[in-house]
Amino acid sequence: MPAPHLFWTLLALVALQPLLRVCLRLIARRWRITALERKRGSRVILLLHREETLDVLGFPLLRHAHMEPAEDVLRAIHLTDREVPIDLILHTPPGKALAALQIARALRAHPARVTVFVPHYAMSGGTLIALAADEISMCPHAVLGPIDPQFGAFPAASLIKVAGQKSVDAVDDQTLILADMGRRSVACIRDAARELLHGHLPAHQAEALAKVLSTGKWTHEHPIPHGLAKELGLPVSADIPREVVELMRLYPQPTAAPSLGYTPPQRPSASAGELSQPV
Repeated sequence: MPAPHLFWTLLALVALQPLLRVCLRLIARRWRITALERKRGSRVILLLHREETLDVLGFPLLRHAHMEPAEDVLRAIHLTDREVPIDLILHTPPGKALAALQIARALRAHPARVTVFVPHYAMSGGTLIALAADEISMCPHAVLGPIDPQFGAFPAASLIKVAGQKSVDAVDDQTLILADMGRRSVACIRDAARELLHGHLPAHQAEALAKVLSTGKWTHEHPIPHGLAKELGLPVSADIPREVVELMRLYPQPTAAPSLGYTPPQRPSASAGELSQPV
């Protein structure tokens, strides 16, 4: 092949490399999701917040945040047969309460069993969604979080407290309006949480848990690990399938430079007493 043709061929291959890598990753994701569905006899739905990076020869060209639209998640729930269990994998930072409540209510209305898997964290709206599940399966160090409403940088509970500690004349109109909105938002979220927990917990326990999670007992990013979630009465377990954890490896978070490395655990090979090569 003439040198100019070889140059342009190599350039085309380099240009197509990011697209090829993305396609292979999408195929691997679909394969693992299908395998998990067959193993559990369920419909697997993912709601993940992550960053995707396109790079060439290790140099990042484009980085963007991505999260499945609520409409897509709702559509997947609605199109699942009534007798088919739903497995929802959650990986969410604090987010919009409206979309989370829509998804949570759709899950709560699904007749078959609903299991939520939390491999790392499901904060705020993610926790609200998890309240609708029959079971919340968490990795040992995964966390949930409070669902108290926020107004920009200010927690609704703090606005209510500040407005209540001063006379009306000593508080500006904007703070009073925000405090009033905060009271309504807290009441709305508390009622929604109680509604989602109804049937999973006794009425008095559901009321107490909804109040703890929604009224600002902790800061908004306070972690609720497996042990505390169990003490609160949530239906949590620690037997998250290995396939879920392995699936998350296909949704890596980009970093400027690797700062931590590890050797994946070796698996037993077909021959007794032998070990296969690390994956």
